[in-house]
Amino acid sequence: MRERAIRLVSSAWFIALVAMLLRLAYVRFMAHQVAAEVLAIVPFQNEVGNVASALAQGKGFCCLFRQPTGPTAWLAPLYPLLVAGIFKVSGIFSLRSFYAAVVLNCLFSSLATIPLFHAGKRTAGTATATLAGWIWAFFPSGIILPFAWIWDTSLSVFFAAALLWSTLELEDSVLPRSFGLYGLLWGLALLTNPALGALLPFLIGWLLYQHRSNRPLQLHLGLTTLALVMLTCLPWAARNYVQFHRLIPLRSNFAYEFWSGNNEIFDEHSRAVNRITRYEQIRLYAQLGETEFLNEKRQDVLEFVKSHTALYLQLTGNRIVATWIGSESPWRDFQRTDSRLAQYLLVWNSLALLGIVCGLVRLHVERGEYFFPIASFPFFFPITFYIAHTSLRHRHPCDPVLALLIAISILGARIRRTAK
Repeated sequence: MRERAIRLVSSAWFIALVAMLLRLAYVRFMAHQVAAEVLAIVPFQNEVGNVASALAQGKGFCCLFRQPTGPTAWLAPLYPLLVAGIFKVSGIFSLRSFYAAVVLNCLFSSLATIPLFHAGKRTAGTATATLAGWIWAFFPSGIILPFAWIWDTSLSVFFAAALLWSTLELEDSVLPRSFGLYGLLWGLALLTNPALGALLPFLIGWLLYQHRSNRPLQLHLGLTTLALVMLTCLPWAARNYVQFHRLIPLRSNFAYEFWSGNNEIFDEHSRAVNRITRYEQIRLYAQLGETEFLNEKRQDVLEFVKSHTALYLQLTGNRIVATWIGSESPWRDFQRTDSRLAQYLLVWNSLALLGIVCGLVRLHVERGEYFFPIASFPFFFPITFYIAHTSLRHRHPCDPVLALLIAISILGARIRRTAK
């Protein structure tokens, strides 16, 4: 019985099941705090919900702000298409659609346990992999965000964990077919969350470096991978070129995101603007069109960075702190907030950061050959958000890998070669 209990507790699928139950329990608890008519509409009042609504009505990938403003490339296509499918089956802006989308988010988040476990087992052994799975099952953002955001966040979590696992597994493979499937996985991940592209040169580069002893094979495998990545993304890039007459490989909105975190409102001495409203930006977007709107934001933010270099560096530093702790001023916010949940999250994020740093050190010392691909997640993935604007939601796709690093900080990564 003891052996069976140990096998059960060490099963990736059992951990994933518990993770799913925890997420569903949180959904049930939170849903009872909100009126049904609010749940049916408000969570979809964002860009994803608006585009999915247009798709479900047969209007195409358009209407970013629920107005007839024409085609958009503001979002990568995969998740809005998924929500549009839910709308077609369960109704547009319906309670059934809300629950379907949230349960699907919970499923994606829970299934990330499987690639996380296998990546951890290869890196640090079964015990550490099991602990990483359990940490992820109880990870606060993993429980909260599937309910809080009808967005690609939870699906991106699954893809990030799957990319790490497949990268590590292909270390020993020389089959072009496997590298082709790896390229397909990358393509689907990028069509879900282009921010994952920050990891692409580092993970693929590390993988190809493992085959450096055979240069012709290395070249063949690299070209196979990149060809499948490009072929997967090509239909979407071609659609964008036809609609906007310029190359938009994945999405167009970076200029706006960059501007939204770096503009005159952050300068307390500026008289250029006192406030920025969503209504104002939607009106301007509808008036100018997507291309001109983004061109204007690009010019504005570049001018701001040029004229406020010191302030921009300060804002970037604030964003780095907020990415990891959840607040630009964590101690002040901990003291001021009357929310126990907010205080708990600030403490958790601070302790988690300590575990991540310790995990990176132990991984480098004990399993240095795997340091680079795993460290790429905390080192390189958040850079885009440091530059533009950030939140714990933006960092969330790399959270399963952070759970692995926390587990390594506790149990270490020393294993026998046969334990891979």
